[in-house]
Amino acid sequence: MDMAELRHLSTGELRTGEPMRKHTSWRAGGIAARAYFPADLDDLAAFVRTLDPAEPVCFVGLGSNLLVRDGGMDGTVVFTHGGLKSIELESTGDDAPLVYAQAGVASPKVARFACTHGLRGAEFLAGIPGTLGGALAMNAGCYGSETWDVVQDVITLSRDGVLRTRVRDEYEVGYRHVALRTPAVYEEFFVAARLRLRAGDGEEGRRLIRRLLETRIASQPLDQPNAGSVFRNPPGDHAARLIESCGLKGYTIGGAQVSRKHANFIVNLGGASAKDIERLIGHVQAEVAARCGVRLEREVRIVGREPTR
Repeated sequence: MDMAELRHLSTGELRTGEPMRKHTSWRAGGIAARAYFPADLDDLAAFVRTLDPAEPVCFVGLGSNLLVRDGGMDGTVVFTHGGLKSIELESTGDDAPLVYAQAGVASPKVARFACTHGLRGAEFLAGIPGTLGGALAMNAGCYGSETWDVVQDVITLSRDGVLRTRVRDEYEVGYRHVALRTPAVYEEFFVAARLRLRAGDGEEGRRLIRRLLETRIASQPLDQPNAGSVFRNPPGDHAARLIESCGLKGYTIGGAQVSRKHANFIVNLGGASAKDIERLIGHVQAEVAARCGVRLEREVRIVGREPTR
């Protein structure tokens, strides 16, 4: 199906040659061949059904855990933040209603919404800079809690355009890991979730959020483009401690630097290419492996291709 037909059938916005540096928190990266900004969930499902089954598709929220190589991306990037923005309460008949939130809702907004409605247990989401969809996909967490701790069920959109509701037990969930126990025929993307929280003092929840954000501001380089924690914490240790022990704070390649404030962050000093950032990631892994005997695993996702020249 050609571009004119897609535009006619869809109510969202379809663009070609979209610069991904505009949509990633590192402010670096190449061009996406096509980008789709859905109007809502129904529009997104209808759009996906029009795509050739061989078309590569990548879902992106706020781009806060993503590095796009300088050569760009083939296929279509779907941006969820503008269209999948519904958040509401669903009555369960008990004291604590479920929170239904779509994948494009920013995680901090979910935390604030819950507290506003006297629900506790989602405060940690205020410390996760991306959207709920990204948090679901990687079981994002901080301050001792993880996203799937509060998930009752999720709604997925499969690559053939079918919406499904899946319960938590259908997934194998671990540290920064989520996968279906029984692999699906088609790739599935998280488009919404229902969160089961507990009734409580919303004002106390808001105070906790303020304390968590104060801690985040004090310990993380939020004034510079970054993608959050670059590496997963190895069992029984912290990636930041290992990186700092190797004397890598402040180490720079091109415009990319290991943050002087938090060693598990890589910041864009201005004008960093995706190649600079990826080379720095590899250098940190090599140094920590050589000096500490630990192979750090990336938490950030790297997609796309190298430039042809």
